[in-house]
Amino acid sequence: MVIRPFTRSFTQQEPIPEDAIAAAVEVMRSGRLHRYNTAPGEEAEASALEREVAAWQGSRFALACASGGAALRIALRAAGIGPGDTVLTNGFTLAPVPGAIVAVGARPVLVEIDENLCLDLDDLEAKIAQHRPTAVMASHMRGHLCDMDRLAAICAAAGAALIEDCAHTQGARWRGRRSGSFGLAGAFSTQTYKHLNSGEGGILVSDDPDFMARAILLSGSYMLYARHGAAPDETHFQAARLDVPNQSARMDNLRAALLRPQLVRIDDAVRRWNARYDAVARSLARAPQLVLPHRPSEEEFVGSSIQFRIPGISPEAARRFVADAAALGVELKWFGADEPVGFTSAHHSWRYVEPQALPRTDAILAGLFDMRLPLTFTLEDCTQIGEIITACAARLVPEAQP
Repeated sequence: MVIRPFTRSFTQQEPIPEDAIAAAVEVMRSGRLHRYNTAPGEEAEASALEREVAAWQGSRFALACASGGAALRIALRAAGIGPGDTVLTNGFTLAPVPGAIVAVGARPVLVEIDENLCLDLDDLEAKIAQHRPTAVMASHMRGHLCDMDRLAAICAAAGAALIEDCAHTQGARWRGRRSGSFGLAGAFSTQTYKHLNSGEGGILVSDDPDFMARAILLSGSYMLYARHGAAPDETHFQAARLDVPNQSARMDNLRAALLRPQLVRIDDAVRRWNARYDAVARSLARAPQLVLPHRPSEEEFVGSSIQFRIPGISPEAARRFVADAAALGVELKWFGADEPVGFTSAHHSWRYVEPQALPRTDAILAGLFDMRLPLTFTLEDCTQIGEIITACAARLVPEAQP
C-alpha cells in the first residue's frame, strides 16, 4: 500500500480569536499594559482574568503569573519550601518542574511512573516514608491523571503539601473535579503549546488565603494586592506584606486580554482535542506493536497530545522509527534518547538534580513516543497520521514485540 505523506505543521496553533485580538489592541491603544496601571474605577485585564479563572476553576483564589514555571516557583515559596526541604516529583516530566524545586533551594526526589505514564503511588508512599518530604509536586505529564483521591489522601496523611503541575491538564477532571483543585495549589501554563495561548504565561489557583496572600506578594504586587481580581482580604496580607520578597513575576494586561476570550471557549477546545485524539487512537489500536496508555473512567482528559509505547524496542530501532515517520511528515518525540531534543528530556539529562535510580521509569521511557495534536489538524488529518504511524510500526515487527 502506498502511504501518502502528511504535509501539515505539528507546531501550527489556531489563530488567536478575533475578539481576543480586539481586546489586546484596546490594551495597546490605552498604553496601560502593566497590570497595576489602571484608571480610577477600572479593572485591569489581569485582574479580570484572575476573577474569571477562579470562577471557572471553582477555586477561591487565582493569580496571573509571567509563566507556568514562575507559578510553580511561587507556589513552592508561598508554601514555605526552601533550602533543606525535600520535594517529591515525577521521574517523567519536563525540565521546568524539577527546575522549580531546585530554584527555591530544595532537593528534588524523583518518583517512578507506571505503564500508563502516571505517578506510581506505591513508589510515592515508599519514598514519603524514606525521605519525609515537605511537599509533593505532582506533574500531570502529558495530561495523564493518577488516582487523584488516593494521591491527595497520601499527601494529607504524610503532612506534605500537594502542589499540582497542571500545564497539560487545564480542562481535565478526576471524578468531575477539576485538575488543580486536589491539594494546596494548582499551577497552569498559558505558553503557546498549552490549552490557552498567550505565548508565555501562568496561572496559580488555591483555596488557602494565607498561601495565596504570600503568592501574590511574591509575584510582585508591591502594596497593590487589593487590585487582584481573586485575592484574599486585607487581613491575610498583614503578617507577610513586609517580609515576603518581591520576585516580579506578574502577567501583563496584554497577555491577559488574549486569554480571557480563550477561557470562554476552553470547554469546546477540549471536545475538539479529544475528537482528534480518538481519531489517532483508533488507528494506533490496530497495530499490535503499539501500546496506548489506559484512560480510566474517572478521568476526563484533554487529548492535546498522544503517547504510545513500543515495549522492547532497541535504541537503533527507535531512532529509525522516528526517522521513518518524519520522512512521511509525522513528527514524533522519543523519550528514550541519550540526549535531550527540543522540549523532550529524561531525568538523566537534569544535571542539577542528583542522579537517582528509576529502573521502571527508564524501561517505560525507552519505548515511549509522544506527538502533539494541534487543533489546526482535521479529523481526516488525524486518521492519516495514525495510518502513517501504524505503517512505520509494522516495519519493526521483527525487532520489537509487545
